[in-house]
Amino acid sequence: MANPLYENLFLSHRKNENPFLILSDAKIWTYNQFLLLSSKFSNALIDIGLNEGDRIAIQIEKSPHALAIYAACVQLGIVFLPLNPAYTMTEVEFFVSDSSSKLIICDTKNKAQLNLIGKKFGARVMTLNSDGSGTFSDLALSLNGFSEICSRTANDLVAILYTSGTTGRSKGAMISQKNLLSNAKSLSEFWSFSSRDVLLHALPIFHTHGLFVATNTCLLVGATMRFYPSFHAETLIRDMPKATTMMGVPTYYTRLLENKTFTRELVRNIRLFISGSAPLLAETHKKFEKRTGHKILERYGMTETNMITSNPYHKGRKSGSVGVPLPGVEVKITDPETGELLKPHVMGMIEVRGDNVFQGYWNLPEKTASELRVDGFFITGDLGFIDSEGYLHIVGRQKDLIISGGYNIYPKEIE
Repeated sequence: MANPLYENLFLSHRKNENPFLILSDAKIWTYNQFLLLSSKFSNALIDIGLNEGDRIAIQIEKSPHALAIYAACVQLGIVFLPLNPAYTMTEVEFFVSDSSSKLIICDTKNKAQLNLIGKKFGARVMTLNSDGSGTFSDLALSLNGFSEICSRTANDLVAILYTSGTTGRSKGAMISQKNLLSNAKSLSEFWSFSSRDVLLHALPIFHTHGLFVATNTCLLVGATMRFYPSFHAETLIRDMPKATTMMGVPTYYTRLLENKTFTRELVRNIRLFISGSAPLLAETHKKFEKRTGHKILERYGMTETNMITSNPYHKGRKSGSVGVPLPGVEVKITDPETGELLKPHVMGMIEVRGDNVFQGYWNLPEKTASELRVDGFFITGDLGFIDSEGYLHIVGRQKDLIISGGYNIYPKEIE
């Protein structure tokens, strides 16, 4: 049966004995071991009674087991809802209710509170802790064999990722197989990822950056991830000579620069440092290059679009720019009021179109219609301009724009 995402990311690794995950304590999970666990998890989901298209909410700490649930969901066509472990019970209640999740998987310490939510909305609650213990894993480990792979199409949902909701109700972005597979293929080629790479992975896995950008790219090519529960500069510095790439947010790089042992010699085996999820200041770019000899590669993406642009891997990186559109992705700048296409260097709304763009917001057809144009372009809400060489520059969110004395003032200018 066809299941494009599962076939490309997971199925090909079932006999792969190479390392997939290397944990902080040096324990190794081979690809084959990981796929065996994820298949047991899929057996458990079947045993519980979940079917294609059902939603499950996951609020657990980062671990190989958490990642294996994602793989099991892709295998069965179950829609994956990763939730930040820091979310309050009020927030979790909204997500479970809005998505009509049939199963909640949580840490044992939160089971009592989540049981109340589960009973209220008819969702079963099971536990899975960072060490692999819990009622869900107990069930999974009692079952044997590889379960069947569910047939899925490119447009079928894989995940619902809820936005932060800083300006109102959180919105569930519907992410399809096509969205994820097209982006993984573009990124692996654009960044020259291969099975020889070892990625330092200290990002959380409840959002696009750590779950889809980092993990899917490595899965597609068979690379290895040094997999950390969270970011600690000292731990990454310890393991940096054993890695070839790193993905992080700007804070990771500023903290590394604060450590005197972070030197050019230390990173001699690293071929690529990638930054995203927030603007990287020009000063950080300069300090990092002076210290290490590396230019950090900055890219741009969103929950709704996965990755949109990236600075080139080989040459032509511009400090202050998030690069050029990825293959198969269109980016344009429009007038926020009229939607009219603007010329290079003119500030306006960033719009994007491509296989990477989500299907819309869960249960919010009017919001979807207001942000997804009929021609397929998504109105990002970010303001920026494209220079004469085709590089995108972001100045801030439209909602953060300050108008003073008739002048537009952008957050980046203040910084």
